Amino acid sequence: VQLQASGGGLVQAGGSLRLSCAASGRLFSMYAMSWFRQAPGKEREFVAGITRNGGSTDYADSAKGRFTISRDNAKSTLYLQMNSLKSEDAAVYYCAAGMRTQVPVYWGQGTLVTVSS
Repeated sequence: VQLQASGGGLVQAGGSLRLSCAASGRLFSMYAMSWFRQAPGKEREFVAGITRNGGSTDYADSAKGRFTISRDNAKSTLYLQMNSLKSEDAAVYYCAAGMRTQVPVYWGQGTLVTVSS
């Protein structure tokens, strides 16, 4: 599966962004999907994950209560709604597909999120 993330940009602290990840092919619904992020000088970290049918989600502690992951299998698209953004949320965000959340096999290219204070 090929993944294309979009929706990043510059936002003020406290603002919102919605990231999207479009998947090619008809196999999107077979994969658990996740969002990861990597800030400069830091390791890539898990942000949020969603099961194949969207019935279950999991979040990093840093994302709980502020971010919402969702998917539309009919459109082969994954989303990440990010609210109340903080400077520490600034990073390149990657979508990923795998058999389980937090265990990616396929990666998309990143989309940059910049948060101004």
